[in-house]
Amino acid sequence: MIIMIYACDEKNAIGKNGDLPWRQSTDLQHFKTITSGGTIVMGRKTWDSLPGKLPNRRHVVLTRSDRSDVETATFDEIIEMAKSQDLFVIGGGEIYELFLPYTQIIYRTIIHCTVNQPDTFAPEIDESVFALDEHNFVEKSQRDQYDMTFQKLSK
Repeated sequence: MIIMIYACDEKNAIGKNGDLPWRQSTDLQHFKTITSGGTIVMGRKTWDSLPGKLPNRRHVVLTRSDRSDVETATFDEIIEMAKSQDLFVIGGGEIYELFLPYTQIIYRTIIHCTVNQPDTFAPEIDESVFALDEHNFVEKSQRDQYDMTFQKLSK
């Protein structure tokens, strides 16, 4: 199954200058809890933005080119993998858009802010296709910049 996970601002922005536009320790812990032990799928730009492999996860980068530093797969190979295991799509914007029609579950964190001049966005979610299953407002901690809302949506 394809599962999407991302954080966005109140206008659907997810990135600026190749990075997350906020520092949210609580959301990073939420991401870790959901994806730990699983397979995460990302585009090359997202892979390049990471500090290295994230612990306790299998990493797959969507690309047509082989890389020596990480496992790679084509779109068709990833869709085939999803028939037998859960795959967490973690970005970036173009990758979310590409996999949205195949996605069954979305974990979305809404960061309660508006990013100034963002350059990467999450796809628009059709509320007639995805139902809101969970909605949990979380006040910012000392390690967060903003309040946030954790959501789980499913087909």
